[in-house]
Amino acid sequence: MADILKERIIKLLKHADYEPIKLSQLAKAIGVGPEDYALFKEAFEELRRAGHVVVGARNSISLPAMAGQIVGTFRANPRGFGFVIPREANAHGDLFIAPRDTAEAMTGDVVLAKVKKRGMRSGQMQYSGEIIEILERAQNRFVGTLVRHEEGWLIQPDGTSFIEPISVDDVTAKGANEKDKVVVEILTYPTDKYLARGVILEVLGKAGLYYTEIMSTVRRYHLPEEFDGECVNQARKAAGGFKPEGATAREDITDKVVITIDPPDAKDFDDAISLEKNAKGNVVLGVHIADVSEFVTQDSPLDAEARDRGNSVYLPKKTIPMLPEILSNGICSLQPDQKRFAKSAYITYDAQGKVLSRRFANSIIRSAQRLTYQQADKALRGRTKGIKPEVVRLLKDMEALSRIIEERRIKNGMLHLEMPETELIFDKAGRVVDASPADDSYPHTMIEMFMVEANEAVAALLDRLDVPFLRRIHPEPNALSLQNLAKIVRAFGFSLPRTPDRVAIQDLLAAVVGTDCSLAVNLAVLRSFEKAQYSPAHTGHFALASTHYCHFTSPIRRYADLLVHRALEYYLRNDIDSAGDITAQLDLAEIGRHITFTEQRAEDAEKELTTVLVLQMLSSRVGEQLECVVTGLTAFGVFAQCRKFGIEGLIRLADLGDDAWKYNAKSQCIEGRRSGCLVKMGQKIRVNIVSVNVPGRQLNLSPTEPLTDASGAGPRAPRKSRAGRRGRTVKRSRGRR
Repeated sequence: MADILKERIIKLLKHADYEPIKLSQLAKAIGVGPEDYALFKEAFEELRRAGHVVVGARNSISLPAMAGQIVGTFRANPRGFGFVIPREANAHGDLFIAPRDTAEAMTGDVVLAKVKKRGMRSGQMQYSGEIIEILERAQNRFVGTLVRHEEGWLIQPDGTSFIEPISVDDVTAKGANEKDKVVVEILTYPTDKYLARGVILEVLGKAGLYYTEIMSTVRRYHLPEEFDGECVNQARKAAGGFKPEGATAREDITDKVVITIDPPDAKDFDDAISLEKNAKGNVVLGVHIADVSEFVTQDSPLDAEARDRGNSVYLPKKTIPMLPEILSNGICSLQPDQKRFAKSAYITYDAQGKVLSRRFANSIIRSAQRLTYQQADKALRGRTKGIKPEVVRLLKDMEALSRIIEERRIKNGMLHLEMPETELIFDKAGRVVDASPADDSYPHTMIEMFMVEANEAVAALLDRLDVPFLRRIHPEPNALSLQNLAKIVRAFGFSLPRTPDRVAIQDLLAAVVGTDCSLAVNLAVLRSFEKAQYSPAHTGHFALASTHYCHFTSPIRRYADLLVHRALEYYLRNDIDSAGDITAQLDLAEIGRHITFTEQRAEDAEKELTTVLVLQMLSSRVGEQLECVVTGLTAFGVFAQCRKFGIEGLIRLADLGDDAWKYNAKSQCIEGRRSGCLVKMGQKIRVNIVSVNVPGRQLNLSPTEPLTDASGAGPRAPRKSRAGRRGRTVKRSRGRR
């Protein structure tokens, strides 16, 4: 908990709008209540003693001033300059490094930089820096495309972390050909006169082919691949010894109607649902989760491998599983008509969706039918061909309960962001040829509601038993982030309180449903939030409005869930003291940091590969038009996202039209000084594809028609009434969408 508080204190002090405040105000700004104030004060004192924060005049708190030299991580910009992100936060923030002062550092390198004062501006000292030593290289292996140059062979690295070509010799040693994607190891780093030199370690295949791009992503993100012999043998032994008929200690519910609902291409079915009424007429939801802990014992080879992997990785058309497929797609998967071990959470509800009781058990289940989300949606709409009558009845009961739970959770403050997802369409050769909106039918929400209820139930039980466990936490946004959100949404014509609560955010999200600005507003809300993470700290889950929360429902693909299953197992054995003893031996904080990292790595890898595949498709469509919405504004251009393909491109200011364009941060718009033409967040814009840089992950766009003509004339935004300038106030919906 102390580490989380330290992170939140530093994050608030680093915020661009932060002005020094006193300790009690600081606690309030990061959402610390009276019950946690003593712990907050202790965390603050540790920061102060270490010199990470300073107390100034009138007891106001700030970050220390910029030192004469700093150590930090370098982040390069494609235009030659860069920034050093200090290891120790300071009142100035990141340090600008001009192109001549980068010392050929690459993104991710740990560097020592000399700080130079540039003079006062707007009452504040401005700084720049010069890198005087590269302390640690971030990496020495890169993935890139081999190209022939008049002076020899070069490799153009993928991505934006290292953008300069790498010179290589003797490409025939590995049988590499022009336009091949390769892995290169740097032998000598670049200087002001010479390119980096490297050697090809591996040829991945011809650039642009699906398999090649998959392998490029695996290498770039250091994703795991094959399981070693020990893990495979353990999995085989577990599968060979699986005899469900001999498990007399488990509750046998194979006669109950239990179903799974998953995406069409899913193979690891780790959650199933049942629903029935008890003698009092109350509804009992059964959430049955694959009992992976039965087969993956603590500290075994498979356990160590699963912990290292952290989670399964889902790339377009490829899964890198956390567990060998003999388990993940075999005896652990809740396949239809197969007896499987599960851990079951039974939650009893009254007619208003209030939880009356919770019960947990080890069970044996048999899924009556496996449905896709689309099949479940069709069945709820009356198209029931191929679906058993008892399953249809179950689906209808599930929908009714889900809507009651959803309404109750929304009233309690649960937030739901509308972030549209894209489904890629491949041809037989593995190339992306089109895209369509991903299915978002109500069965997705049904399963989500039931999983959230089960996760919350298990976390509440373990909290009541005072057992340490790995939680899924989502800290409350700090006050400055919320104030910044209120400032941003004013540009869309809405007003929020200075520090909006959950209800105000709910009402904002409800107000923008179906509007042009929906995506941009949802993105703004998302960016104002902290990232969810795994931690033993008891801070709750802000977006779900949940005090007790963990991940329990996906142990096939998430290590956090497997740890929670083991803690629950001790409760089911009536040996809760052992649970506390064994959990105390684990460094839950470190495990949480690691699997939070592997989760983010998986998300980044999936996002980048999707971007690459879409950019490859768009590279053959230069000149074509796209329907976009403005999602970002900067001093150098406008970011616009194509809803259909889920990809963002850049429109440079000069391409908007013949005018003097300037970014107005206060009004959150780009303004043409002569024409008065405005470009705002959330507005629709039709664009042409100007160019595509697949290795650099860049899509360049321009408006189909210039926003102003040669004379500088253009559509001027209409003047708003006084009420309009204040912005529309979002009406409260009392928790309803």
